[in-house]
Amino acid sequence: MKKFSSLFILSILATLTFAQKNTYNLIIGTYTAPGKSEGIYTYNFNSSTAATSIKSITKNTANPSYVAVSPDNQFIYAVNETGATSSVSAFKYDAASGNLTFINKVDSHGADPCFITVDAKNVIVANYSGGSLAVFQRKADGSLTEAIQVIKHSGKSIDPKGRQESAHVHMTIFTPDHKYLIVNDLGEDQTYIYNYNPTAKEKILTVKSVFKTHAGTGPRHITFSPNGKFAYLAHEFNGSITAFAYANGNLTKLQEIGTTPKNFTGRIDGADIHISADGKFLYETNRGDANSISAFSILHTGKLKFIETVSTLGKGPRNFSIDPTGKFLLIGHQYSNDVVIFNRDKTTGKLTDSGKRIEVGAPVCLVFN
Repeated sequence: MKKFSSLFILSILATLTFAQKNTYNLIIGTYTAPGKSEGIYTYNFNSSTAATSIKSITKNTANPSYVAVSPDNQFIYAVNETGATSSVSAFKYDAASGNLTFINKVDSHGADPCFITVDAKNVIVANYSGGSLAVFQRKADGSLTEAIQVIKHSGKSIDPKGRQESAHVHMTIFTPDHKYLIVNDLGEDQTYIYNYNPTAKEKILTVKSVFKTHAGTGPRHITFSPNGKFAYLAHEFNGSITAFAYANGNLTKLQEIGTTPKNFTGRIDGADIHISADGKFLYETNRGDANSISAFSILHTGKLKFIETVSTLGKGPRNFSIDPTGKFLLIGHQYSNDVVIFNRDKTTGKLTDSGKRIEVGAPVCLVFN
């Protein structure tokens, strides 16, 4: 009897362990205005079946469009994209329950922050309308200091639709070696490489170099290959991707490739770009009239080879994310108010509709944890 009981208990423990390894938190940042969303959503995601269930909703935080989880998994930081009154919020994060507990909020020092990144020392925010980036220190309790450095860009470019009449900082992301910060400025058609000194008292960021992109393309998001050797920059206005070799804070251009058919005449509005964890495939989304996602294989040279372009099955695809197992790719649609879950073939890189959806108001950012 004792032997049976022991085997039964071990069986339960093994089942629970297996379940835990196949279950992740999916954190979704949203626009709460005009009222279809309530804040930051935490879902339970089953990586075997792509089944989801709500765990918690963090309310009373305005337009938390982009979120980031601290490296120690204890805190979550979110932008509050509210024009001239924009701010950055800090939350205590309980991964088990999915609950977020508000800690504090500080001025973003620029209108409409649209991206946020965090490491052990600092939180760095890209202010789109403000054309600036701001650095905040993290205290031991997870709270944020007031901004300790604010850098204001002041250039412009040629877009005839008026989106480049001033600087628009769109992304702040660390290089794989964590020595530099890449900053894309959509309004200036420039990508900045800043030296990063996380413990400096004043100038945490200093300019190392600036890469000028093709005029009128609007550099938006950039992603690095898992081996740190290559980088891929997505341009908003034409949906093109620039492939770079990366080494020691330097980007060397390798290739320029499109993501829409040559005869496509509608608005493209490139959105997001990511690479699979195995480093074999790259994906890029377009909004506007395209509402598509393109897949590429990554060659050993770092150049891209086109695989396919398919509909995202929604309107206004913003951020997307590949689940930790690589089996699924999830796309958040700002205007059709849902997350579409695709099956992802890890051998071919191709996507097919899983039929599964998450109904949530104006999803903008998807983060697995």
